[in-house]
Amino acid sequence: MVTLNKIYTKTGDSGETSLVGGLRVAKHSLRPEAFGEVDELNSILGLVRTNLPVDNNLEIDKLLERIQNELFDLGADLATPEGSKYSDKALRISTLQVDRLENEIDFYNKDLNELKSFVLPGGSLLSSWLHFARTATRRAERKITKLASEEGINNNVITYINRLSDLLFVIARRCNNNGKADILWQPGLTR
Repeated sequence: MVTLNKIYTKTGDSGETSLVGGLRVAKHSLRPEAFGEVDELNSILGLVRTNLPVDNNLEIDKLLERIQNELFDLGADLATPEGSKYSDKALRISTLQVDRLENEIDFYNKDLNELKSFVLPGGSLLSSWLHFARTATRRAERKITKLASEEGINNNVITYINRLSDLLFVIARRCNNNGKADILWQPGLTR
């Protein structure tokens, strides 16, 4: 369990931060960039949850609450480099968490209108927020895959973040009256 009694420590005043295990790195290095993107995504999901209409959305709220907790797990995973002194005890994203996302994608996708074009973000405020979260997920994914190309990370992190963007897309469509209120891309419309 984490205990935070004092919020400022002054240890980051020189532009460095500590990873789990004590390694000091620049705040702008890839690892803090990656978990920083995940933190921003988590904040966006908090906005989504506060904008959920009360009626019939308890299920989605609980789903997003679980995902927010898992994103903290994912951040902890990224903040603990493989081979560090705490690596063996590190909180790591598991295949169980990835499998659960896949099952949820299938569940929420099964009743949606079939897509015949790409979907433009919009249709409803809630759907727009979910699309915003989806694009933030993709940005985090780009940072995470860049990190993975230079340092070892848990491969489940990449799979998890990839599936999460798919789940957010499907939920955004569900919140658009099961896709009926989706705004579809019309290629070349303004030519």
